[in-house]
Amino acid sequence: MTNEKAARFRALHTNTPPLLLPNCWDAASAAVIADAGAAAIATTSAGVAWSLGRPDGDRLDRDAAVALVERVAHAVDLPVTADIESGFGATAKDVAETLAAVAAAGAVGVNIEDADTATPGVLRPIADQAERLAAAREGAGPDLFINARIDTYLAGIGDPETRLEAVIERAAAYTAAGANGIFVPGVADPDTIAVLVQSILLPLNVMAGPGAPAPSALASLGVARISLGPQLASAAYAAARRATVSLLESDSYDAVEGGIDFATMQTLLDRP
Repeated sequence: MTNEKAARFRALHTNTPPLLLPNCWDAASAAVIADAGAAAIATTSAGVAWSLGRPDGDRLDRDAAVALVERVAHAVDLPVTADIESGFGATAKDVAETLAAVAAAGAVGVNIEDADTATPGVLRPIADQAERLAAAREGAGPDLFINARIDTYLAGIGDPETRLEAVIERAAAYTAAGANGIFVPGVADPDTIAVLVQSILLPLNVMAGPGAPAPSALASLGVARISLGPQLASAAYAAARRATVSLLESDSYDAVEGGIDFATMQTLLDRP
């Protein structure tokens, strides 16, 4: 079954229009996203960390992250790809062990970022990250889709005039190391995205949201995968805050109208 889901997930990166990934943060949000018609499920590291009472940025341990992936994979019949931050380990060997555990938990894909979370605003040296990705490939086996994330634009690293060239250089190294896709969050300029699509051999993933080109516009540029990242979780938490403020300050229950009803949520999560 995992191999079938893995093949289905890979195929979604070659279809037109692009693969649209609303990111979940727990089993219930995964079930809701699947019921809404998504073709696959992605986790968001920020949303996962928040749901477990931690900030984002490699502040979870591997066991907690893998346990969450397992709950999500059990909650849906769709392919699941997991955001595993920088791999939950200091060494390439640690990353390989993480990938093996994530695959065993039921995921058919991962995101691995190249930011060095021990030193904010710094990316790992290209050779070091390529080694970690090669280890990830070995630990994951041949089927799991490795989406190599490049944080140059997201973190605003380096001279703006050289960022595009730097991303393309990293993408080439990560491709050679065994990645299946390249994720460049933080870029929204259509001309830049068009150059990335033409210069990178693998399917390109961007993170979009308000202010970014519409999915149809990104499709016309050749983007293969569009993620929402933590924005869906942020929107859900904002809804909870609005409802709480309404209760406390407005003498009203109106803010909780329109929620998914209890019976529907029970049904979505009633799985053996």
